Amino acid sequence: MVPFSSLLGHEKCDRYLIFSGESAVGDNFRAFFYFLGLAYCFIGLSAITARFFLSMENVVKHTRKVVEVDPVTKTETIRHEKVWNYTIADISLLAFGTSFPQISLATIDAVQNVGKLYAGGLGPGTLVGSAAFDLFPIHAICVVVPKAGELKKIADLGVWLVELFWSFWAYIWLYIILEVWTPNVVTLWEALLTVLQYGLLLIHAYAQDKRWPYISLPIARDERPEDWVTEETPYFQQEAHRKVNFSGTSHVNEENGDTVDIFSIYSENPTDPLYVRVPQIDDKAEILDKAKETMLEDTHLLTIWKKQFVDALRLEKPETKKLKNMCHRLARIFWQLLLLPWRFLFAFVPPCQIAHGWISFICSLLFISGIAYIVTKITDLISCVTGINAYVIAFTALASGTSWPDLVASKIAAERQKTADSAIANITCSNSVNIYVGIGVPWLIDTLYNFIAYGEPLQIQNAEDLSFSLIVFFSTSVGCISVLVFRRKIFGAELGGPRLWAWVTCAFFMLLWIIFVVLSSLKVSGFI
Repeated sequence: MVPFSSLLGHEKCDRYLIFSGESAVGDNFRAFFYFLGLAYCFIGLSAITARFFLSMENVVKHTRKVVEVDPVTKTETIRHEKVWNYTIADISLLAFGTSFPQISLATIDAVQNVGKLYAGGLGPGTLVGSAAFDLFPIHAICVVVPKAGELKKIADLGVWLVELFWSFWAYIWLYIILEVWTPNVVTLWEALLTVLQYGLLLIHAYAQDKRWPYISLPIARDERPEDWVTEETPYFQQEAHRKVNFSGTSHVNEENGDTVDIFSIYSENPTDPLYVRVPQIDDKAEILDKAKETMLEDTHLLTIWKKQFVDALRLEKPETKKLKNMCHRLARIFWQLLLLPWRFLFAFVPPCQIAHGWISFICSLLFISGIAYIVTKITDLISCVTGINAYVIAFTALASGTSWPDLVASKIAAERQKTADSAIANITCSNSVNIYVGIGVPWLIDTLYNFIAYGEPLQIQNAEDLSFSLIVFFSTSVGCISVLVFRRKIFGAELGGPRLWAWVTCAFFMLLWIIFVVLSSLKVSGFI
């Protein structure tokens, strides 16, 4: 078989991932090995996603006690209000957290290029490709997620329009930098302005949410849920209720990092194999008393942390043992075995009950950064071995793999929320975060170093290819948003509706994504 390097006229790659002997192996095997490694890293991202969302929900649900005194009767009234604003939580915690794999990858790529006059193309390529994946495939999935005939629309249209404006402006701004203001060059001030615009997005969205005069759009909002997701029984309460035979449906082994579990955690289907039905008890007061006593015994942090390791090392779950189909059972065991190294590693993440979930949230992001670093190394090796342009790999394979948390977040929100606000806001806000933070911060690092060390701006080697991808993305995104507007006019909601039209919309969005990928690949490869 002819090796990749010969087909593409590329010289033999002497770099290696683990040991120097890799360079002596054939290029075909090395490419296959590295692609497998890349896929396994994406499985790791999917595994840490479960813990990331559990910690994020604990952060968002944090409340503070507010004491109000009646000026007449002097009576004190105590109420609890959420620390996080609904809109700010969407833009910061949700969008920033789900975009963290791409941001980490771009930042690592920038740090590796510190001292060079030319910026790396891996980060920007991944972020632009991720924007396309967020806008098209994720929208496509969210449209068909609601049940047949169920409609979910954006409740706060004004906030979405603000987020949409900043999302579109982010890519217009990037094009202005690359082609109009200082062609093929990024200055320190351009990078700084890019980062600062993320702050303007937060302020503008908050102003719209609070309906500040002169700044906000005069658009009324419909009723919306107070939480990012509908209220769920906390993990430790479920364990307590399970031990006293609490009537209802209790999820088994939530924190195992399984990609199947994170989709099933929020399922309302009682026949779901990941759920079990337990006997009913009529005396509610007795149930609550027993639950409270059990909670006091079993919610100790060390106990919960220990259970994380026990769950991580368990290959066969109770529900798997009940499966009569041996092939299905073996497939599940094989999947658990494949995930075991990741699950054991992520079991070291502290329980999300500590510090309202902040420690778990930060640790999850650190693990994501570590995986992103490995991904950058493997991608460089794939490009070296195969001769495929790293930019092509960035906006296809890397963009799709690192956008997994975005996909999961929007899918969960589309399933669990009564409205489409968070599901769609995560997409639009993630695209803004990709530019303002994901590209802005790495460029700021490189431009600041070049300004101090050389007094020179940062050169963008593949600026023309990046600009072309921006034009294609902007053109296709207009078609995507137009369809969402059309669905709101015809069906009264952006997500759900008649199954036939939901699937037609899904297919159209996927077609737009294919158009973007094909045209961008042809441009980078020199065919256009």
